[in-house]
Amino acid sequence: MTLFLNFRVSPIGGAIATTPAIQKSDTDFALSPIRPDIFRQQTAGHDILFVIHGYNNRQSDGVHALTRLEAVLNLPPSAVFIGILWPGDSYAGFISYPVEKPTANLTGKKLAAFCNRDLGQAASLSFASHSLGARVALETIRRLERETRSACLMAAAIERTCLEKEYADAFKKTGHIYVLASEKDLVLRLAFPFGNFFGHVLDPTSSPLSGALGFRGPPRAIGNTVQPWQINKALNYEHDEYLPPSGAEPEFPDPKGTWIEPASFIRRAFNLERQTWPLLGTG
Repeated sequence: MTLFLNFRVSPIGGAIATTPAIQKSDTDFALSPIRPDIFRQQTAGHDILFVIHGYNNRQSDGVHALTRLEAVLNLPPSAVFIGILWPGDSYAGFISYPVEKPTANLTGKKLAAFCNRDLGQAASLSFASHSLGARVALETIRRLERETRSACLMAAAIERTCLEKEYADAFKKTGHIYVLASEKDLVLRLAFPFGNFFGHVLDPTSSPLSGALGFRGPPRAIGNTVQPWQINKALNYEHDEYLPPSGAEPEFPDPKGTWIEPASFIRRAFNLERQTWPLLGTG
């Protein structure tokens, strides 16, 4: 069983729910509701890890990938994994990116409100995200009424200066920041600058012409950013290779899956352990 907070009102695209549905997935990836009092019992006194999928993921994509990810993370008994489902997609496909930045920001605002209201008894809050999910995570953190234990941002589709500029407030409230980036990510290399520039018109940010954090990493290591973050170019990590398969059919678990090392990266980040991959200086 994987817990989810579902901010969707439609399996594809659609609006953002004011209050998330509290749900769980079963072995067939079907979602069913959980009573709020049961949810509070399961989270009180525990270390929460929110994991947030990225842009252009349908609800089923998020359920498949995040349910599978929890199965391989092997988190300690004190941890509770909660997947975040949000409508960062549309029937228009990838061309909707410029309008999804405001969607990510508003989802973060609503997730923070939920945490402040319903997760006050949790021992700690941590985040892991993929792609545009980084904006959801950082927007949530800046609005929390408590400090964040850690944040792990993989293939982040957000400006590489964000930790020093737009989300400097969230950065200061987070004990440890982990970044995972790849210069072989063609989505972030080619599509991100174009989409981010036009998205700036709808939702202004501090550095609309900046490259992506998930492409080259931050400009420099500051404060609580944990090195290393650059994946070796020889490994050819593309944008969709950080999480387990989002479709129902691919074999799982696949011992050769590209997501195995990122999953271990997330686990070490959550446990505040030294990162052993990627290797420093091999980017």
